[in-house]
Amino acid sequence: MPAEGVELTPSPQLLSLNEIVRLGNLFVSSGVDKIRLTGGEPTIRKDIEEICLQLSNLKGLKTLAMTTNGISLARKLPKLKECGLSLVNISLDTLVPAKFEFITRRKGHSKVMESIDAAIDLGYNPVKVNCVVMRGFNDDEICDFVELTREKPINVRFIEFMPFDGNVWKVKKLVSYYEMLDRVGKRFTGLQRIGDHPTETAKNFRIDGHQGTVSFITSMTKHFCAGCNRLRLLADGNFKVCLFGPSEEPLEELFFLQQLIEVSLRDPLRHGVNDDELKEIIGAAVKRKKAAHAGMFDIAKTPNRPMIHIGG
Repeated sequence: MPAEGVELTPSPQLLSLNEIVRLGNLFVSSGVDKIRLTGGEPTIRKDIEEICLQLSNLKGLKTLAMTTNGISLARKLPKLKECGLSLVNISLDTLVPAKFEFITRRKGHSKVMESIDAAIDLGYNPVKVNCVVMRGFNDDEICDFVELTREKPINVRFIEFMPFDGNVWKVKKLVSYYEMLDRVGKRFTGLQRIGDHPTETAKNFRIDGHQGTVSFITSMTKHFCAGCNRLRLLADGNFKVCLFGPSEEPLEELFFLQQLIEVSLRDPLRHGVNDDELKEIIGAAVKRKKAAHAGMFDIAKTPNRPMIHIGG
């Protein structure tokens, strides 16, 4: 959470339940088989259970996932599972309560740990835990996080620190994949690479004697752009074909000029555009997706939303 907080998006600008389901159906009917509900924080939506129920029933969808801060997940997860939620990622950057309060600007560390255990008890396997590693803040906890995988079916996902508006990114704070892997390899024996799917964004490892696994998301030092098939639809309907794409442009410019990189899908929905026309807008945006992102130093200079707005 940026020190100055974030400006909340007014509710009328957010996609409604019906708009989410319509767009979800559009993507699934075009071949998308996995949908992830993510940030801001999906569990604060009052209609999150109905969203999960309707999306999980889309013909052709194989996986409905959620990335959450875990604060209120423990009490909501039983119902969410009934509504079709099949995969859970919980964001947790530190195992130290005082550090947690510092970086999130709120209490709640114990609630996140409770949510991890609740997900395990409900049969989620693996329960994915996302940890952004920052030098001087939590890089001394890397092996402590790996210990979580010893007795529990947890997949700890170490994420290289990436530049976004408001997170005060500096290259000195970046702990590279190679350094993290070296630390883990020196502490734990039997670290073995798992074969990854061509579109996998993480490099996955198992450790002898551990129930869980360890992964590294290496966006900065060893990008995976060539195999990345992720598309992001933000809570306000803006559509990003790359996480590091610049700030989105309003529909009016895109809708008539058809030449921008990020687009709004909410506005054409509300202008009465039909599904075929929506597919044309989406297709035009996807075709402009670049072969690779610009690199971390150029990304750091490019305006983008805070990650808390984009979603993990």
